Amino acid sequence: MSLLSAITSEARAGRSTLPRWAGALGVAGLFTAAALTALCVGRFQIMPEKAMAILLSRIAPVTPDWSAMDERIVLLVRAPRVVLASLCGAGLAMSGAALQGVFRNPLVAPQILGVSPGAAFGGALAILAGASGYALIGAACAMGVAALAMVGALARVDGRSDAIMLVLTGIVVGALFTALVSLVQFLADPNSSLPAIVFWLMGSFSAATWTRVFVAAPAVLAGMALVWLMRFRINVLSLGEEEARALGLAVDRDRWLVFAATALIEGATVSVAGVIGWVGLVVPHAARMLVGSDQRLLLPTAAALGASYLLFVDSLARAATAAEIPLGVITAVIGAPIFAALLRKTRRKEIRA
Repeated sequence: MSLLSAITSEARAGRSTLPRWAGALGVAGLFTAAALTALCVGRFQIMPEKAMAILLSRIAPVTPDWSAMDERIVLLVRAPRVVLASLCGAGLAMSGAALQGVFRNPLVAPQILGVSPGAAFGGALAILAGASGYALIGAACAMGVAALAMVGALARVDGRSDAIMLVLTGIVVGALFTALVSLVQFLADPNSSLPAIVFWLMGSFSAATWTRVFVAAPAVLAGMALVWLMRFRINVLSLGEEEARALGLAVDRDRWLVFAATALIEGATVSVAGVIGWVGLVVPHAARMLVGSDQRLLLPTAAALGASYLLFVDSLARAATAAEIPLGVITAVIGAPIFAALLRKTRRKEIRA
């Protein structure tokens, strides 16, 4: 029994005890609590009812009993941060769930195709050149897509590219771009651009604005929509390559459509928030335990959990210390022990089976 099959069996066993409507209600409540927490916590605390009233005042007549400072913090500082964190968390978790289905491997994450290191190199290069804003976002997205194109070209042998070759090529291309990022850091000015590059690479939503939201949202939503449209085909691909071909599926085409969607999401996320690891690896496991491996339920559940998870992590990053902790540090500290525990538990079940 494969690792994915073992986790799937465990998830199915757990799913039968939880009604579907109760699960959806719980996930929606979790996301609402995470978003409200993110609006209220930080250096300037704002009461939840006041934050809700400020938001409602944009669409309904509400008597204002808050200061101009409160309104600016909620609408211009924290609201775009909440939207951006939700988009990135949902996109990364959905990408991880889709890729784990395509590769039939629970250890696969969006970073496996080399898109993250490629986007990180593009962003670091842009910061080194003094670029910011749209130039930084464009450079990160362009290099992420370039990394995926390299993987596609190198993995294709005799007109076909199998899953193992894709994973190995992704690791090689990722290692190449990681080395290039190190080279950029070596060349950067230690008093100006180097701190900016290092902080950006560790992930943060501190620079979130409505402009960044409007730049990232189309790419992330388009990628998520394409993954959702591919949900039935991902279910078939998760049966195995030979089985999918026998059922008439264009395996290579459909697999690359999923890759392109995840690259779009990953490139856009890295360009506006830096490299945030572990979300696409750990969150799909939690979603799979709730609803099983059927992509029709797994994808929206993973998206909601991913958005909630990244909102809580961002709130923790802002509230834990006076100086904001990089998101990549927190996601690694939380994600690594959870993933290790999941692996040990699943492996123990495999041995006993």
